[in-house]
Amino acid sequence: MQQAINKSDFINNLSANCDTITDMVIDDAVREILNLMIDTLAKDGRVEVRGFGSFCLHHRRARTGRNPKTGESVPVPAKAIPHFKPGKALREAVNDNVALS
Repeated sequence: MQQAINKSDFINNLSANCDTITDMVIDDAVREILNLMIDTLAKDGRVEVRGFGSFCLHHRRARTGRNPKTGESVPVPAKAIPHFKPGKALREAVNDNVALS
């Protein structure tokens, strides 16, 4: 069974494990970290967290696509896609805990 964790759950779990820091400070810190990551990527930067992974942008060139319904050619603009590459420690932790079916 898959379990999803959202930003609120992340903040609540972190608050439960940090008795000396107030919930408001943890909330502000998490939001600031995420905003810093977004700002860095928006400026075509790279975010690297050792042992966890790195975030960067993959750039896709403009191209001509096709509308599958009509077959008409459609211009597709260039865009940047956020990409995550897991670090070695994360890969190993996940692989050690995932049961293959």
